[in-house]
Amino acid sequence: MKTNELRKKYLEFFENKAHVVFPSDTLVPDDASVLFTSAGMNQFKPYFLGEKKGIKRATSCQKCLRTGDLEEVGKTPYHHTFFEMLGNFSFGDYFKKEAIEFAWEFVLKILNINEKSLWVSVYKEDKEAFAFWEKDIGLSRAKIITLGEDKNFWPASAPTLGPNGPCGPCSEIFFDRGPDKGCGSKDCSPACDCGRFVEIWNLVFTQFNRIGENKLEPLPQKNIDTGMGLERIAAVLQGKYSNFEIDILAPAVVLAKELLALGSLETDRKSLVYAIVDHARAASFAIGDGVYPSNEERGYVVRKIIRQACWKANLLGKKTPFLHKFVPLYADIMKEPYPQIYQNKDVIAKSILDEEERFLFTLKEGKSQFKAIVQNLRLSGKNVIEAQDLFKLYDTYGFPLELSRELAKEENIGVDERGFSESLLTQKELSRKKSMFDTNIFKKEELSLSEITQFTGYESLQASSKVLRIFSSKGESNSLSSQEEGLIVLDKTPFYASSGGQLSDKGLIKGSSGEFLVEEVIKVNEAVIHRGKVITGRIIKEEVRASVDGERRRALMRAHSATHLLQSALRACLGPGVMQQGSLVDEDGLRFDFTHPKALTPAQVEKVEDMVNEQILENLNIEKSVLSLQEAKDKGALAFFKDKYKDLVRMVSIGSTSRELCGGTHLDNTSEIGSFVIISESSISSGTRRIEALVGASAYRYLKDMRKAIKEQATILKCSSDEVTASLRRLFENIKQEKEKTLTLSKQMIALEAREIITHMQEIKGINFLTYAFNDKDESVLLYLSDILKNQNDALFVFFISRINQKDAFVCSASDSVIQKGFSCDKFASLFRNELSLKGGGRKNLVQGVVMMRGDNYLEKVRECFLKFTGEQ
Repeated sequence: MKTNELRKKYLEFFENKAHVVFPSDTLVPDDASVLFTSAGMNQFKPYFLGEKKGIKRATSCQKCLRTGDLEEVGKTPYHHTFFEMLGNFSFGDYFKKEAIEFAWEFVLKILNINEKSLWVSVYKEDKEAFAFWEKDIGLSRAKIITLGEDKNFWPASAPTLGPNGPCGPCSEIFFDRGPDKGCGSKDCSPACDCGRFVEIWNLVFTQFNRIGENKLEPLPQKNIDTGMGLERIAAVLQGKYSNFEIDILAPAVVLAKELLALGSLETDRKSLVYAIVDHARAASFAIGDGVYPSNEERGYVVRKIIRQACWKANLLGKKTPFLHKFVPLYADIMKEPYPQIYQNKDVIAKSILDEEERFLFTLKEGKSQFKAIVQNLRLSGKNVIEAQDLFKLYDTYGFPLELSRELAKEENIGVDERGFSESLLTQKELSRKKSMFDTNIFKKEELSLSEITQFTGYESLQASSKVLRIFSSKGESNSLSSQEEGLIVLDKTPFYASSGGQLSDKGLIKGSSGEFLVEEVIKVNEAVIHRGKVITGRIIKEEVRASVDGERRRALMRAHSATHLLQSALRACLGPGVMQQGSLVDEDGLRFDFTHPKALTPAQVEKVEDMVNEQILENLNIEKSVLSLQEAKDKGALAFFKDKYKDLVRMVSIGSTSRELCGGTHLDNTSEIGSFVIISESSISSGTRRIEALVGASAYRYLKDMRKAIKEQATILKCSSDEVTASLRRLFENIKQEKEKTLTLSKQMIALEAREIITHMQEIKGINFLTYAFNDKDESVLLYLSDILKNQNDALFVFFISRINQKDAFVCSASDSVIQKGFSCDKFASLFRNELSLKGGGRKNLVQGVVMMRGDNYLEKVRECFLKFTGEQ
């Protein structure tokens, strides 16, 4: 049975059992505790927790990504980073008996697996499940094994080790591959890890709430959560030992052998190839869901997966990019269940190629730095690379810890992984954004609120409300005094809370006792919190009048509606690969982050800007409607992958140009935006670009300032405004010619000084070593001098430094004969980078850059370093 057929049969089977079929959720979960969707039940958490009602039974085939066993991928037949999980779920409906019956019927009647090849396991204390298998199913007791909480409980070992919360026993179905497989023992059973028995389905019976060690209380709603790995059951049905031999992965193995120029796959090569095949698929799907390689959170995981694959290919002798060539293959294989991969295959492939090229450059640069660290380590008599060096390789050169570990193993030295992890944690803490609340008041996550605030701000900028709760810097309070800062929760509010990139409203809350200036608004659960300061009188729990600053709201709406037009224009200009990565909607200004592999050309920026302004001038209506999530998707509405949506969503439509799911505030017509000006386009990370733009009054002021600046330039250049560009070109051409004349003269003068400079040369271990300091000599002059001297003197190694434009530039150059002795410039600069405070780069015969801190007797310090370099000291 082919994998696509298996996927269909599973979903159809449970649909016929009154289950609602859900499409696979994105790999980006609505769960702060995990980076990626790692199980089929992730998208159903609201139903399990009782937050969502109306559905009792569900089924899905969920794409998942896990990296906990990254090192095992390729070494075993079943481990993957990306995989698909078939699952059926019950939310307080059926329980153990039906779950077991459904599973058994599907395995026997739909998959036609011989009952003689099947075993099951149950939790040792779950007598109920054991009885269902034995009496209702009729399975022999000999084929029902009981296991402990480490094997047959979810989470594993939950009764004794925790965590507290919902948990329960589970029952697993195993396929017996035959006595000729595995350990060969006559007592072999699913309890053995020899590989003879393959776990194909796990049925979890969530029936308890753990409140302490071995303290389990019955849950009021008992749930079913099952999981069957699609690749694993496909391997069983297709008679394959390894998942990598099934129909959706075997073609990728063939392609890998071709790209890596491999013949037969020995055991060690096979594990590397399997890992590469897996990682290529994982990266393709992650990028397809909008997670691009970066140094942050999910992006770092994708970068790590790609670089792991590149590193393994490097071990097999592959030194050029190749991983991106898997994307068209996977796009074709998986286009039936996941057409978006096929639709975006070019963008995905380009992103992987960019990361491959970046890794190969990193590998080259990092290896050079790594060698210098190892040499210094051995000079000091140590055998463990310190955390600060590991972190520098990671932070400055993008060198993953895994790569440092592998290279260190080759050199028979250790690495301080614990110290590296601590350094990484410190960096994350320093870069973490400040809380929305000042630390002396409250942190958002410390507030526990059950109140529900009704938002009335779509219809009106004012509301009569009631103060429900008040918080001061000391905690919850009944009032706030004059000039005191605090938080207020209302029963209804016209204030829009910060969300979806749009900044919050500001305004005034006025009661009979005083006035409260609202400076920021956020949402915690379903409660809206107003942060601000009492400006007159005092605030108490009473009826109040809440009023939004209308001018600010209109400016925010102009920017937000323009953001939708911008995304539409970008997709029209650059293609459907453009996906929103973040945004900021401020007063008459916006910032929009999106996926694109390279910088926009000036012509593209101009085209996007023109398209937005054309839509503004077209006087398009901006319509807002509430409909089901599926209806909105059917209408082609765009959804921001980091946002999560309820069953009923708000769709904002601008003519036939733009449809997006959005809860923000918007204008009624595009003409109200006024005008739109892009002020910058830049890169914020690999594969992610940022556009900043102005609208409305800010756009007008910007253009007015630009016009004024051009007039001032015209006055200085003594020309008309439309001649400024031509006049500047002539001016710069004249300056360029004068600079060339000056440089030529400087080179002639330095050539005359060469005879005196060479007197400072000294011989060190058969090498003519020369170091000299200049003032106001350009780097090109220093390079010219070094070339003259190398032509006049054999075996020369020079280090020149010059103070120019308030910085110390250096040039380090060496003759070929010196390099052949093993004393190259790049090695010297790497070894003594810190000691000489060097920042720059180059190659074996030339390194140039700047000296960050030039202390006293610097030339003598350079000489001492060279003595160390040649072994003379």
